[in-house]
Amino acid sequence: MRSSFYFQSMKTIIIISILIFFDFNFVKGNLKFQSDNRPYVNIERTRLKAKEALIFCNNKKLNNEFCILIDMSLHSGVKRFFVWDFKNDTILNSFLVGHGCCDNPWSFDLSKDNPIFSNIEGSHCSSIGKYKLGERCYSDWGINIKYIMHGLESTNNNAFSRIIVFHSWENVSDEEVYPDGTPEGWGCPTISNNSMKIIDPKIKSSEKPVLMWIYN
Repeated sequence: MRSSFYFQSMKTIIIISILIFFDFNFVKGNLKFQSDNRPYVNIERTRLKAKEALIFCNNKKLNNEFCILIDMSLHSGVKRFFVWDFKNDTILNSFLVGHGCCDNPWSFDLSKDNPIFSNIEGSHCSSIGKYKLGERCYSDWGINIKYIMHGLESTNNNAFSRIIVFHSWENVSDEEVYPDGTPEGWGCPTISNNSMKIIDPKIKSSEKPVLMWIYN
């Protein structure tokens, strides 16, 4: 009798432990954690976003070979900018990317794990939504290349008038800086100079406009 009770108790403890482990590692929002407690992307969630992105690209006559996905639910000190390869259904490149500082001081990382989004002129915030990357122009920042961003949704349709563009910035690191965050600008998605050197040829040579989707 006592042995049976002990067995049932141990079985219950094991089941509860497994459920807690499962919840922490796989169910808690979009985040998983590495051994040093650094969050990283949930690849299955990203793959679902990519499938939706491909449908959108085909409908809007955008590039259907690759797109750019930016997962703002991730801490800004980890790589959350993904060049997604539609053909192979996987991440081709991943980079750090900065977001807007909003009311915080420029170039700090005070909203590294809780960015605020806005589509309002002068807010200095990033805007979520799908963008079409437009003209390649000269930039005063980074390696002097920028891409005009055209917001395609109600959450980001002021991007052009707000002068929200995609460019590089020497303050952005090539490697993850967690638990620190990536320096924050005035709403533009900014990557490191070396990262821009990797992605720029792909965008420049694309026969169709490239989709950039910023989501949280």
